[in-house]
Amino acid sequence: MRLFHRFIPTTDELDGQKLFTKKNGKRLATPLLAVLVVIEISDLVFAVDSVPAVLAVSHEQFIVFAANAFAIMGLRALYFLFADIKDRFIYLKPAISVLLIYVGLKMTVAHWYHVPTWLSLLFILMVMTVAIVASVVHDRKH
Repeated sequence: MRLFHRFIPTTDELDGQKLFTKKNGKRLATPLLAVLVVIEISDLVFAVDSVPAVLAVSHEQFIVFAANAFAIMGLRALYFLFADIKDRFIYLKPAISVLLIYVGLKMTVAHWYHVPTWLSLLFILMVMTVAIVASVVHDRKH
């Protein structure tokens, strides 16, 4: 953030959903622009980080590029989907936490035990189904 402030004149005040605002006749970046830049840089870092993993599977440059592009688009779509439905399904956040814990444990034991893909998909499906059904039942009771 210091680097951002050093090169781009900024203000500490938000101006609605604007990325830039005018103050005393000067055009200044809002904190929203700084956050957007940080998020986009994070996207870029994760995209570059996944390239070696894709290169281990394929040496075709087009496949590597396409896989990363679709992964980024898919993650963005999932974010907006979850952001939209998180208020409707109250048990969705705990379910995602359980899934993240599962992924962490799976990565931890991967050296000693390989969890089959079908078992991982079944676990994900079960956790999400239980969370959604429990949320619907909870909403009907209240």
